[in-house]
Amino acid sequence: MPPELSFRLAPAADASAWRRPLTQLALAWAGLFLLTIGDWSEMAWQWWNASTCNHILLVPPILAWLVWLRLPELAKLRPDAGWPGLVWFAAGLLLRTAGAAAEIDLFAQLGAVMLLQGAAMSLLGPRVAAGLLFPLGYMIFLVPFGDEIVPPLQLATAHMAVALTQMSGIPAAIHGVLIDTPVGRFEVAQACSGVKFLVAMIALGTLAAHLGFRSARRRAVFMAACFIVPILANGVRAWGTIYVAQFRGVAFAAGFDHIVYGWVFFAIVMACVLGMSWRFFDRAADDRLVDVAAIEASPALARLSGYSANGWLVVTGLLVATALAGTWGAALARPLVEGLLAAVGARP
Repeated sequence: MPPELSFRLAPAADASAWRRPLTQLALAWAGLFLLTIGDWSEMAWQWWNASTCNHILLVPPILAWLVWLRLPELAKLRPDAGWPGLVWFAAGLLLRTAGAAAEIDLFAQLGAVMLLQGAAMSLLGPRVAAGLLFPLGYMIFLVPFGDEIVPPLQLATAHMAVALTQMSGIPAAIHGVLIDTPVGRFEVAQACSGVKFLVAMIALGTLAAHLGFRSARRRAVFMAACFIVPILANGVRAWGTIYVAQFRGVAFAAGFDHIVYGWVFFAIVMACVLGMSWRFFDRAADDRLVDVAAIEASPALARLSGYSANGWLVVTGLLVATALAGTWGAALARPLVEGLLAAVGARP
């Protein structure tokens, strides 16, 4: 039965039980979004303009699709606002405040996403949060990251390219990210580090691991491949450019590299990883993504569900706490954060 029919045919009592929590969640998310609009504006700018983050434009529709797949099973659960989710919300609020005080965008933006996750956990309750565990966790990929690992990726690519060049009988010497060969010097620039492919591969690989595997061990092996293969493939790509340059000239090699080094390259690498892993997928296409019976029978979730709260009170608390933290939190935390950064040598 299609998901929309299953949800509409749910008992009226179940539908009414969802109406108020969803309204509260919509209001809470709208308010939190407005209160953290600076973080979201910066993230959206990076999604659109930074090539490392272009794949994040696909994450919001993927999140909506993941929730849609769960609708028939989620409709069997009863949402109930509670206090346990506020722990995650508080952690996000502290991280965002510290990030703003230290002017570390990654922390502030991650904190902004955690606020939305914590609001959902608090207003829908532990059982529904358990059913939405993967979509809520996947929201982390809304945060732009990757620039932090560019330098080590540059070095790894350069060393692999030199090793392969020497193995192919061409003299080569490495100086940091610079590679000297008989036809000239090559630089493994930041744009050639392979970071955008690695980050996108991890994001899409996480989705594929969730949908394709039930075994935690197989998921771990698959994710290891999603991490290692793009790095190795990028080293091969860099070597190929150097190798072609030895026989066809640097100008031709540069044009060749521009053709190969694009999303076509990433698509080929991703297809190879999926193709090699396909036979090991152990989750059926019609497998349910939410085990309602296990959620209802869980003693831990039952205990957490006992800490219920008034949903409207929770919404008010979330918004007031975020507003206060945004107004005074960073200013109050800045001296402490600056002192800690100075103590570890991160700030002069």
